[in-house]
Amino acid sequence: MIVARTGNEAMAEAMRQINPDVVAAYPITPATEVVQLFSTFVHDGAVSTQFVPAESEHSAISACVGASSAGARVMTSTASQGLALMHEILFIAAGLRLPIVICLVNRSLSSPINIHCDHSDSLASRDAGWIQIFTENTQEAYDTTLMAVKIAEKALLPAMVTTDGFIISHGMERVELVDDAEVPKFLGERKAKTSLLDVDNPITLGALDLQDYFFEHKRSEIDAMNHVLPIIEEVQKEFGKKFGRNYNTVDEYKMDDAEVAILAMGSTGGTGKVAVDRLREQGKKVGLIRCRVYRPFPKAAMLEAVSKLKVLGIMDRADTMSTLGGHLYNECRSILYDSEQRPIMKNYIYGLGGRDISIEEIEDIYADLFNIQNSGKVDKEIAYHGVRGE
Repeated sequence: MIVARTGNEAMAEAMRQINPDVVAAYPITPATEVVQLFSTFVHDGAVSTQFVPAESEHSAISACVGASSAGARVMTSTASQGLALMHEILFIAAGLRLPIVICLVNRSLSSPINIHCDHSDSLASRDAGWIQIFTENTQEAYDTTLMAVKIAEKALLPAMVTTDGFIISHGMERVELVDDAEVPKFLGERKAKTSLLDVDNPITLGALDLQDYFFEHKRSEIDAMNHVLPIIEEVQKEFGKKFGRNYNTVDEYKMDDAEVAILAMGSTGGTGKVAVDRLREQGKKVGLIRCRVYRPFPKAAMLEAVSKLKVLGIMDRADTMSTLGGHLYNECRSILYDSEQRPIMKNYIYGLGGRDISIEEIEDIYADLFNIQNSGKVDKEIAYHGVRGE
């Protein structure tokens, strides 16, 4: 069925079709609509979900941990300061290997107070042990929400699916929905190995774990993350075969003969593709790479995409506050360290607090990259693109 939906509406529709056992949430802009709309499905009897309206995001994710520990299929949604308030519990959810799914709407972290998009919220939790998937548009947000539940439950790790705040969350697009009856068939039932409600087989969760065994337990969690990519690829292939829409961990656009490319995450990938089309019409060998799965980082696929280039511009919608540039930039420098073939790289920090990035501005970035290709050097390794006075 083809419908017009915003990103928030599409994620809420996916949650309706998933029909999780428990959704615990506290509203926050610009993610409020996801759970607000879902609560109407609960009220109208469209789902059998137990909806828990918590008093804070910390309480919401804590309720999710409790419900998931009992064997339930659990989801929630948040953004920005809400995810930051969940931060303490994110590590607990991952450490307990609970397949909770968050529909996350990317929004800048304060201060100053800002309600618009950058990626500082999810990237601040990049090391919490959660799978992180960044989406380009509403269709991908809907599809990825469906896939994330299956991925998380196969991997026994929590996952967050992100959309760019207001750009995707409130932007209306054409979306092709899966038939309601097909989603349960695709997902199957969650079959938890243990449950806090199984009184005949009691378990202990969250016990004190000191230096005698903590390292071994943490190593197990790390090993799980190290083996997630094949699971993601398996579920993506299954989804593509069943529903006809195919996704990769790294999205390459017109990269076959590209000499110059940009690497980005989120909705900027879509804007960048238009810029690539324009420049291709002028005979320029440009391409675009989009990091779709950010955690775990898809090292092999990313290396294959970037190492063949002459010049690579890496666009980060957040800064590490480390003097070393953005998150994607640092990841790529790391994986290219031992590579015999390395492109010249430049980092562009852009769009903080929702500042727009236009097709023309991306074309300007490509022009800068061509100048680097011609000169063979970078005069300024990290640029803050779009800042007044820069």
